[in-house]
Amino acid sequence: MMPPTPLAAMLVLPSAPLLRPRLGLGPSSSRARGPALRALPRRLELWHPRLAAVESGPPPSQPSAPPPQPSSELLGGISGLDAGLGGDGGGGGGDGGGDADLGWVRAFPHVLTASMANFLFGYHIGVMNGPIEDIARELGFQGNPFLQGLVVSIFIVGAFFGSLGSSALVDYLGCKRTLQIDSIPLILGAFISAQAHSMDEMLLGRFLVGIGIGVNTVLVPIYISEVAPTKYRGTLGTLCQIGTCLGIIAALSLGIPSESDPHWWRTMLYAACVPGFFIVVGMQFAVESPRWLAKVGRLDDARKVVENIWGVSEAEKAMEEMKSVVANDDSQASWSELLAEPHNRVALIGGSLFFLQQFAGINGVLYFSSLTFRDVGITSGVLASLYVGITNFGGALVASNLMDKQGRKNLLIGSYLGMAFAMFLIVFSISFPLDEGVGHTLSITGTLLYIFTFAVGAGPVTGIIIPELSSARTRSKVMGFSFTVHWVCNFLVGLYFLELVKSFGVGAVYAGFGGVSLLSALFAYNFIVETKGRSLEEIEMSMSPAAPGERK
Repeated sequence: MMPPTPLAAMLVLPSAPLLRPRLGLGPSSSRARGPALRALPRRLELWHPRLAAVESGPPPSQPSAPPPQPSSELLGGISGLDAGLGGDGGGGGGDGGGDADLGWVRAFPHVLTASMANFLFGYHIGVMNGPIEDIARELGFQGNPFLQGLVVSIFIVGAFFGSLGSSALVDYLGCKRTLQIDSIPLILGAFISAQAHSMDEMLLGRFLVGIGIGVNTVLVPIYISEVAPTKYRGTLGTLCQIGTCLGIIAALSLGIPSESDPHWWRTMLYAACVPGFFIVVGMQFAVESPRWLAKVGRLDDARKVVENIWGVSEAEKAMEEMKSVVANDDSQASWSELLAEPHNRVALIGGSLFFLQQFAGINGVLYFSSLTFRDVGITSGVLASLYVGITNFGGALVASNLMDKQGRKNLLIGSYLGMAFAMFLIVFSISFPLDEGVGHTLSITGTLLYIFTFAVGAGPVTGIIIPELSSARTRSKVMGFSFTVHWVCNFLVGLYFLELVKSFGVGAVYAGFGGVSLLSALFAYNFIVETKGRSLEEIEMSMSPAAPGERK
């Protein structure tokens, strides 16, 4: 078995990190939704041609509820991260109105705190890139490529189980508490790895870290999608990608001394404990998802969060929409519900997006990039990885600026077309007789272009759009299923990439990646719909089979 390289793990998920239990498609709730469905001002055409856009009048006015008395837990979160922001948060809701377009400001501290989990994800991706040989030498498995690959890939195995079990934790505990509890395996696993004196201890530590990362990559995108104001949901969602990129860059930068100090890897792994403590403390002051609060019946607390984060002017409309999807349904979703409409369509899209993302070759390109850089004289693997990480980060910044302007679908299609072009550019440089300098230049250009275009769309959009399309009731399970598909495909690509290159050559494998990228763009064009500017509840209503006039 060919071991997956550390660089092969350098995929940014969007995750990451990236949101929980929602109620709402049971039979009793379908009857209760009728008035709310007709009251929604906008419709999202989600499943052409079966679902069509519907325009209706403004929602009926509702009597204002008396001022709620929030829980002490809620007050702690709001006062902690929002202190000093002042005002009533006007302009922070769905429309983002106001003289200064700063509707994202009040949500930003909470989202940023959660996205620290993605920073930790990126750090653990990059931490093994440089010192794996030193670890193998000190722990007694040097020269055994299978065991070296196992130390790297056991992380993915743990992430698979973490993603699979994440929905139960989120549905029961909510996003805030789950993030705090999930920091335990992250801190413990990093500590065990740092003080490991045998391969078994290292494997145990990496497996525990993988479990924590598996939960977080599911949780953080859901939390951000449920806390962020509608207008800024896409932009704030890219913090998962940005956090992962920064974590990779931090690990690679901190790993530079490992080239001269064979024991430096222990310092790097001890340092991985620190972000976990920040997550535990920071989330104590963050708000809980208002959608989860509404689901479990804490409507007053949910309203308080909405007023504080989105603005008082948005509270009434937002609460009516939330009530419409959780009305008369307080049960937990089961995995079998992913086999029924409309959840099966969303689960199929989520799994397909991650399948295509992985087999479009991101991990293979990241692995082979070190050899590409070596051909042009950059012999340091850490330095080559830093170039890749900085390019990835630059693409994520572009995505954050475009996500709520160009929309998810356009970015996804453009990203995969750019990735296909980059792949075919590299194939051209490899397959045709060119001047050596020209060939190397085209290879470097194609590699960096591929990584940049991936970071603009295929990386962040995949993690953002799946929770947006999912119903409140099944959001955590759809995300859990989608990320388990991701981890399986991630493992398979890392396992067989070198074998495929050895059997068919780099040019043929890269041409295959380019073909999958084109297929992914076609899939996005036909099956992905635009979700920007629509509340999660509005999207869910539009997809509901019970929605009148939605089917043709």
